[in-house]
Amino acid sequence: MRRKIVAERTSLIDASGIRKVFALAATLKDPINFSIGLPDFDVPEPIKDAAIDAIHRGINRYSQTAGDKILLDKITDRVKTETPWQNPGVLVTSGVSGALLLTFMAMIDPGDEVIIPDPYFVIYKHVVRMLGGKCVYVDTYPDFELPVEKIAAAITDKTKLIVLNSPANPTGAVYSRQAVQDMAALAAEKEIVVMSDEIYDLFCYDGPCTSIADYYEHTLLIKGFSKSYAMTGWRMGYAAAGSDPVRQIIEEMTKIQQYTFVCAPAPFQMAAVTAMDLDVQEYIEPYHKKRDMIYEGLKDHYEIAAKPGGAFYLFVKAPDWAANATEFVKKAIENNVLVIPGNVFSEQDTHFRISYTTTDEKIAAGIEVLQKLAKG
Repeated sequence: MRRKIVAERTSLIDASGIRKVFALAATLKDPINFSIGLPDFDVPEPIKDAAIDAIHRGINRYSQTAGDKILLDKITDRVKTETPWQNPGVLVTSGVSGALLLTFMAMIDPGDEVIIPDPYFVIYKHVVRMLGGKCVYVDTYPDFELPVEKIAAAITDKTKLIVLNSPANPTGAVYSRQAVQDMAALAAEKEIVVMSDEIYDLFCYDGPCTSIADYYEHTLLIKGFSKSYAMTGWRMGYAAAGSDPVRQIIEEMTKIQQYTFVCAPAPFQMAAVTAMDLDVQEYIEPYHKKRDMIYEGLKDHYEIAAKPGGAFYLFVKAPDWAANATEFVKKAIENNVLVIPGNVFSEQDTHFRISYTTTDEKIAAGIEVLQKLAKG
C-alpha cells in the first residue's frame, strides 16, 4: 500500500530485548535461563483456590473501573497502615505495567520532562517517548544508589515527574533511608510529583525497604501482585495517592482506564484479596539465598559494584575482553546461558542483567559457565 498505515510513534520503540531473549529460550534445549524476571514458584494454592471460587461464583463480568469495592477497601486499609496517608485515593490496574501506562498518559504532554535514574525499567523510556515527553536520564553508575544531587541538577521548568524504582530492576539496588529522605526534601522544595514503582517491595533481603511515600505526600505509589505472588499472567496491580493533587492524577488514570483496560480482571481481583492476607515469606526467603549464591560465585570474576539489596537481579559489568555488553551476551547465549544486555535498561551498554529466578542447580551451572566466560 502507498498510504502510510503505521503511526510515527511506533518508530520510537523496538520489540522488548527481554522478550526477544525469552522467545529465544523456547528454541534452546534446556538453557540456563537468567533472562526474564519471572518467579520460579507457582501461585500459592489459597490464591488459586480464591480465583477458581470467584469464577465458579460468577465473578466473571466487568468490575467497576477503579476496582471491586472489596479489593479497593483492602488496598486502602493496607496503604493507610503502611504510609502516613489517612485518605488515600486508590485504583486497581491491569498489572503494574498498566499502572505505569495510565500514569504517563494522565501526566505527560509533549515536551514534558521525566527524570529517570539510569539504569531503568524498560517501559518508562518507551511510553514517555511515545507520548512526546522527554526522558532526562540521571546516571547512577557505578553503585546504583539514588543520586539526589544529580537529580537536583537535572530539574528544569519542564520537569513534570521524577521516577523512582526501589528495589530496582535491573540492578537490585535498594535506596538508603537517607537518600530517600533527601529525595523527598528535594521533591517538596521543587513541588514535583514522584512516581515510586515498588513492584518488588517484598523482596528486601537486608532489612526493610524505605518508601518515599513515608516522607512525601505528593507521591504516586505503584505496587502489584505479579512478583510477590507469582501472578505475572494474572495482571494485577494498583496505584495509590495521598494528597489532593496526586489523587487528581488517580482520577484521571481511572477515566483513561474506562477507555483502555476497562477494569482489571474481575476473578483475579478476588484472588488478590486473598493474597493480601497471605504470608509469602516462605516463597520469598529462598531468593535471599539465591542472591548470596550468585553474588559470591561471580564477585571475584566480574566487577559488581555492590551486593543487590532486593528484587531478584544482578547487574554485572561485562569483562574487558568484550567490546560491550551486547557482544558478551551473544557469547553467553552461545554457551546456553541467557542473560540480557544492559542497553535494554540503560543509555550505556557496559553491563548485563542476571535474573536469578531459577533453581539452585541452574544457578550453580550458570555460575560455572560465567566464570569461564569471564576469562574470554
